[in-house]
Amino acid sequence: MIQVLRDIPARRIILGITGGIAAYKAAELTRLLIKQGTHVQVAMTEAACHFITPTTMQALSGHPVLTNLWISNQGINNQGNGSQESDNQSYNSDDGMLHIHASRTTDAIVIAPASADFIAKLAHGLADDLLSTLCLARNCPLIVAPAMNRQMWENTATQRNIQQLISDGVILLGPDSGSQACGEEGMGRMQEAAHLARDIQAFLQPKLLPKLLTDTHILLTAGPTYEAIDAVRGITNRSSGKMGYAVAQAALELGAKVTLISGPTALSAPQGAKLIQVTSAADMLQAVQQQVADADIFIGVAAVADYRATQTSTQKIKKGATKLSLDLLPNPDILGYVASLPKPPFCVGFAAESHDLIKHAHEKRLIKNIPLIVANLAQQAIGADDNELILIDHAGEHVLPRADKLTLARDLLKHIVALRHSLTHPIKVRA
Repeated sequence: MIQVLRDIPARRIILGITGGIAAYKAAELTRLLIKQGTHVQVAMTEAACHFITPTTMQALSGHPVLTNLWISNQGINNQGNGSQESDNQSYNSDDGMLHIHASRTTDAIVIAPASADFIAKLAHGLADDLLSTLCLARNCPLIVAPAMNRQMWENTATQRNIQQLISDGVILLGPDSGSQACGEEGMGRMQEAAHLARDIQAFLQPKLLPKLLTDTHILLTAGPTYEAIDAVRGITNRSSGKMGYAVAQAALELGAKVTLISGPTALSAPQGAKLIQVTSAADMLQAVQQQVADADIFIGVAAVADYRATQTSTQKIKKGATKLSLDLLPNPDILGYVASLPKPPFCVGFAAESHDLIKHAHEKRLIKNIPLIVANLAQQAIGADDNELILIDHAGEHVLPRADKLTLARDLLKHIVALRHSLTHPIKVRA
């Protein structure tokens, strides 16, 4: 089954880079998109080439960069290895119509960064170079990530152009507020590459995946919990929350209604998810209790602290010369609570272990009495952008090879769908 899940056709985008200091972020964006399985064909304006070179983008994308409207790209197919030649067949343009052909087999054109000048071109339908002509001649969605000085962003003309793009159906990602290269502070920063890559994938993925979880409510926990000792100290587990947020994103892509109960993280919730922020294990349990009655599937991804202090201080405990002893109580078992309900949702747990991974994960699945446990080595998972998972159910062990966490989350959700269906619709064997 896992092999079938990986046979989703690769997404294809044209990444347009315009002139601006944020062009350096396009390099990381290209790397992340390719890592997630997206084919990236880069196109650059003349101004963009002053900030980052086509050679750099060719090395990162694996394909020659499109830069000039007036030069045939016939030579594209004569560069690179065999796979690159195959990938670039759709851009062959012996008839000089590259600006027409390039978008015909592309899922989207993404402009990142999009300068104020280029946004003005898009709003007014100008086409005086390759990239602007590609955008005007496209038959695919256009995604724009603005990047400019705060005064340029706030200018009435720019805002008028932005409103025109929105009314034309162009998808806007950002900008963000923060410090700028010019030394000023305010709106206009291009979103970070990781944020853009996530949102671009979220836009593209639903067009390729069936809505397997339509009319399904998924309740999931993510991130760490924090158990206070005093006003400034506490007990926690090392967890970035990346895997849980990726599972939420994958569930949304499959059409699910998603409620994400999250401990403290630095992540932004996927668009469309209902986010409930909590701090301690007790807070998380209370939130789960309030939401679980409506849930069809419960996925416990959170790294819940196993213990909390018996007594906490509202004041900072001052350091002394003697030892400080802490009395610890076990925290509530959230997954165990959900699994033991009279009519529990389909339950999935996570087991992060430092050793004897398979043994401990099997034991946890049996103790919790749940259909599926997801096992991974804690030392490989904490803070990382990729991981390897082992899915353990009644049929045995299923390995999901190392990949970025969103890819793993998508494969996990497909496995959950198939397993849940097999348990509720068992195959009847005739005598």
